[in-house]
Amino acid sequence: MSSADLDQTARSILIENDQGGYTVPTKGLYPYQWNWDSVFVALGFATFDQDRAWREIEMLFEGQWRDGMVPHILFRKDDPSYFPGPSVWGTNGGPIPSSGHSQPPVAATVIRDLVDNDTSGKALGRAAALFPSLMNWHRWFLAYRDPEAKGAMSVIHPWESGRDNLPDWDDALRAVVVQDIEPYERKDTSHVDPAMRPHKEDYDRYLSIMAACRNVGWDPAEVARTCPFFVADPGVTFIFLRASRDLLTLAERLGKDAEADEIKGWINRMETGVKTLWHDDLKAHVALDRRSGKHTNGISSMSFLAPYAGIADQETLVSLQGHFDRIAEKVRYLMPSYDPEHTSYEPLRYWRGPVWAMVNYMIARGFAEVGDSVRAERLRNDTARLVEASGFAEYFSPETAAGAGGGTFSWTAAIWLTWASPTHVEQAA
Repeated sequence: MSSADLDQTARSILIENDQGGYTVPTKGLYPYQWNWDSVFVALGFATFDQDRAWREIEMLFEGQWRDGMVPHILFRKDDPSYFPGPSVWGTNGGPIPSSGHSQPPVAATVIRDLVDNDTSGKALGRAAALFPSLMNWHRWFLAYRDPEAKGAMSVIHPWESGRDNLPDWDDALRAVVVQDIEPYERKDTSHVDPAMRPHKEDYDRYLSIMAACRNVGWDPAEVARTCPFFVADPGVTFIFLRASRDLLTLAERLGKDAEADEIKGWINRMETGVKTLWHDDLKAHVALDRRSGKHTNGISSMSFLAPYAGIADQETLVSLQGHFDRIAEKVRYLMPSYDPEHTSYEPLRYWRGPVWAMVNYMIARGFAEVGDSVRAERLRNDTARLVEASGFAEYFSPETAAGAGGGTFSWTAAIWLTWASPTHVEQAA
């Protein structure tokens, strides 16, 4: 297919996955509104319908909890094709049935992008309307995912990271006692080859974590204190730090001086705390199990988000560039979700190796912002080649370009439109 044909296909995917103001990731496998999926999808809509882009994010925030949390799934209907559904989660925190935890908070960054690229003259007003909700969501993260103010965001469930079966979670998951779960039937493996999905023993522990949180009524302070899984994640940490910088820009444009000062305090806290995730031997930021006090021993694709978060000191940047080049020699397409030289790497199993378009986009953006256009362009080219080879798959093999997971995937289409498409590059030039 030509670039123009792929552009049209990508737009069609977003339109077909539109459920009337919000978008499902892909029909069948993911029939609800997912948090960070929707926010990335807004970037794609913005290339041809800016109003619809704003509506995507506004509908996401309709599900914000009373305590400020924006859930990772909004169950606007009960679809039996998905497990676990709203009855399993057992939450009551907001106006729409939802899951009980959040996802990486990319919203402030995308909202700033929508404001920067606005042609309607209405974007700043729509950002102003969302600003209090953004502030409350960021405050929620600080209060309940960094309760000891250490400056690195933890997740209470692998799903909260957005990277369900990442090898970084293996040791922490093994410490979770399997209990308080009813017999269940997974639905994901009826849509996708089980070899591309998490193992059953992972799912047993996922549900056991949910049960532990449900047993304390999803009280955020109790969850943070007692949840059997509590792991500081460089991915959520870097995304939160970047989003806070963009939220600060919005605060300044909106004349929110007190909020701007508050956000500056958050940024200082995170810039200091992210150092606790640095692994001296690996020379990269990795996950840290808050329950055991142990760092993980592998480099994930999210380790490369340090420049995206504004962490670009010489040691960090040189080390990441070295890892980038080393990994580029091991695979045909960047950036695998886990180090291909690690023993836990699997090129087609979800987050244990495959390439994800939206992660490439964030990594490339960080490299471009520190002046490394060569590596940024390598990521963009590889993403384009993957889509050209295998269409708008959920994720791709870094070795063969084979598409895997769900098909006609919304955020892959969105990232194509906003960044990877040669048409977009030509227009930007």
